[in-house]
Amino acid sequence: MDFLVIDWLGTPVWFWLVFLGLVVALTAFDLGVLHKEDKEMGIAESPKLSAFYIGIALLFGGWIWLEKGADPGIKYFTGFFIEKALSIDNVFVISLIFTFFAIPRKYQYRALLWGIVAVIVLRGLMIAAGAALVEEFYWVLYVFAAFLIGTGIKMLFAGSHEIDVAKNPVVRWISTHMRVTKELHGEKFFVMVPDDKTGALVRAATPLFLALVIINVADLVFAVDSVPAIFAITTDMFIVFTSNIMAILGLRALYFALAAMVHRFEYLKYALALVLVFIGSKIYVSDFVMGGAKFPPVLSLGVTFALILGGIGFSLWKTRDPNSAASR
Repeated sequence: MDFLVIDWLGTPVWFWLVFLGLVVALTAFDLGVLHKEDKEMGIAESPKLSAFYIGIALLFGGWIWLEKGADPGIKYFTGFFIEKALSIDNVFVISLIFTFFAIPRKYQYRALLWGIVAVIVLRGLMIAAGAALVEEFYWVLYVFAAFLIGTGIKMLFAGSHEIDVAKNPVVRWISTHMRVTKELHGEKFFVMVPDDKTGALVRAATPLFLALVIINVADLVFAVDSVPAIFAITTDMFIVFTSNIMAILGLRALYFALAAMVHRFEYLKYALALVLVFIGSKIYVSDFVMGGAKFPPVLSLGVTFALILGGIGFSLWKTRDPNSAASR
């Protein structure tokens, strides 16, 4: 059993096995127990399940704090909160995708589950690529930092715009290069249908498959922000990967909890913009102002948490129902 204490990417193998076991257990429990049969997730169920996933992620962070120390623990929580806040934007886009393809709520959860499995793999590949670049060329961190600052400033001044799923190049490509049915076939991603010309049975994708693909493409776009953000916080691969994945695992439940009220978070994007600017700026502050000293992790977590919490609170206050407020 000596291999369990061997360092892999800077962390003992047994840490990785504990994390992998937790991810597999949660996914199996979710798909095999909670949603063995396709059914619509209720309004009361989704917040509870979302709170359950957040609770597991926080307990996991507490375990990291105890086993690896306060510094890795704080960095885990900072990365987790940033990724969780960025996920609210994902909820809005996923809602648009499901609406465009007319996917009933009872099939949405399973599509999201398999989408999340693919996202974990893709996010892992992006993190590995980022880690290799940072390991070989430290100056890449300055590129990530500049990108975060630029993205944050752009978010602060960019206006809102509608996303047209129909014009997505991936949707167009799949529609012209694959057979796609016009109607859903339950939870199936592919079905056998008669060919229009020969009558022979051929495999065709369903709208549920298209929705799955576009959800993963959307996550790749969002990962362009979140992956540089976590590397600006830490280059510890265990913290980078676990904080991202633990936030992503709860995305399914978060979607059903927030999809109907995502418009209430209209002003959160400005708080996220400030978070990105702050995370990017502290790389330069640490290296060029503090002489290479570490930026205080507690301060980083505090500023990040305060901005996100402030953005959520301000959004809920600004978008409150004026009639209900007046009746009090």
